[in-house]
Amino acid sequence: MAPAVAWVARDNVHLTLKFLGSVETARLDVVSRALLAAAAAVEPFEIGLRGLGGFPSPARPRVIWAGLDDGAAATAALAREVDGALAALGFPPEARAFSAHVTLGRVRAPRANRGLTEMLARGGDLGRQRVDRLVLMRSQLSSRGARYTELVEAPLGPGASG
Repeated sequence: MAPAVAWVARDNVHLTLKFLGSVETARLDVVSRALLAAAAAVEPFEIGLRGLGGFPSPARPRVIWAGLDDGAAATAALAREVDGALAALGFPPEARAFSAHVTLGRVRAPRANRGLTEMLARGGDLGRQRVDRLVLMRSQLSSRGARYTELVEAPLGPGASG
């Protein structure tokens, strides 16, 4: 089962609120200010990771993910703040409803895999995490996977950055 999955490296595990695509360097300052304002509008919170799933389906997953139980509403509120702040800058608003999840791995050759399907069905409690900041990341894809670079850190909550 494991050889069929490219697991996300521990330091690369994250929850994506919005994917921006390529952003011109000249726009990073205004994007950063918008994200600082969005983060200030949401108080820090905790998330609980619980359950496993697969996109597009658990029977033939291409992506293996962990879902959120506690903190899903607060995460969605933060995603709405980010989406609104960036829409004001011309970034297209999200067309689909936000689905809070953490990508854990990508299946190299998607096909029916009974062992993997059973693992996803077992799920379970995967732990808790305090969310007290929003980070703008640059992702650079390579044959060895993604490399992430932190560009801006925006603390959550009013007055957090001051």
